Amino acid sequence: MLETSARLLRLLSLLQAPRDWTGAELAERLGVSPRTVRNDVERLRSLGYPVTATRGAIGGYRLGAGADVPPLLLDDEEAVAVVVGLRTAAGGGIAGIEETSLRALAKLERILPSRLRRRVDALQTYTAAVPPDRPGPATDPHVLTTLVGACRDRERLRLDYRDHAGTSTRRVVDPHHVVSWGRRWYLVAWDVDRDDWRILRVDRLVPRTPAGPRFTRRELPAGGVTAFVARRVSAAGWRHHARVVVHAPADVVLDRINPAVGTVEPVDDATCVLETGADTIGTLAVHLGLLGVDFTVREPPELVAALRDLSARYGRATR
Repeated sequence: MLETSARLLRLLSLLQAPRDWTGAELAERLGVSPRTVRNDVERLRSLGYPVTATRGAIGGYRLGAGADVPPLLLDDEEAVAVVVGLRTAAGGGIAGIEETSLRALAKLERILPSRLRRRVDALQTYTAAVPPDRPGPATDPHVLTTLVGACRDRERLRLDYRDHAGTSTRRVVDPHHVVSWGRRWYLVAWDVDRDDWRILRVDRLVPRTPAGPRFTRRELPAGGVTAFVARRVSAAGWRHHARVVVHAPADVVLDRINPAVGTVEPVDDATCVLETGADTIGTLAVHLGLLGVDFTVREPPELVAALRDLSARYGRATR
C-alpha cells in the first residue's frame, strides 16, 4: 500500500506539469507497466482529481481544471519561491489581497519541512528592502483581473479614465497587456477613437461592463510593451528633453543605455539620433559623457552651455 501511495503522489506531481504525458512516458518515469498507469489514473479520478485523456499520436494524460482546487505537490525550490512571493504580496502593492496572502502564507508555512522553514526564515531575517520614497497607488485586484481577462480574450473595453489633472473621459480601447512599472500598473491598449497606442494607469480607470466585441490583435510597438511603457513613463517625468546625434552605430548605443533612458533611431551605419531627458541639465550632461562616444547636441541650447562649463571644469582639474 505504501508503494502504491508513493507512486500515486509521484504520478500526481508529474500530471501537474503544464504538458500532456503519454502512457508510455508515465510508465517509464514510474517504473511500472502502462496498465498500472491506467489503473493509477482511475484511482486519482476516484479521489476527485480531474485527469483528462486524449487519444491519438499526440494524445496523453493531463490534470485538468475541476470544481475544487486539488492539493498541489511542490518541490523544495517551488515551495520556497511561493512563500517568498506570498510574503511580498502581503506587504502591499495590490489593494485587497494582503489578508488573503497572509492566510495562504500561514497554511503553507505550517506544513513546510524544517529544512525549508530554515531557508525561508533566513531569507526573511537576512534580507531587507529599501522602502520607496513614496508609496505607489493602490490597485483594485478586481480591476486588474478584469483587464487581463479582456487582454486574454481580445475583448474591447469601455472605461472611464481620470487623467493627472482629475478630468474624467470615456475611452473605448482594445487592451493588449498590463505592465507593472515603478510601483504602478499600466494598461497598454489601442485607443479606438484616437487611432493610436495609449498607456493608461490602472488606478485611474474604471471598466464598464459588459465588454465589447472581439478585436484583432495589432502589432505591438517597437521593442515590446515593457520598453514602450518604460520610454513613455520615463519621458513624461523628465523636466528637460534633449536630441543628440551620436557618432556611433545604433546597436552600440542601445547596448549602453536602458530602454527607459531614451529612444535611438539609426541615421546610417555609423550615426544615430538619441532622444533622452532628465530632471536637470547637469544630469543630462554627465550621462551623455558616460556613453563613451562622440556626440553632437541638437537641442536644447542650455545643454550645450552646460557641456561647455563641464568641459572647462574637467580641463582645470587636469592641469
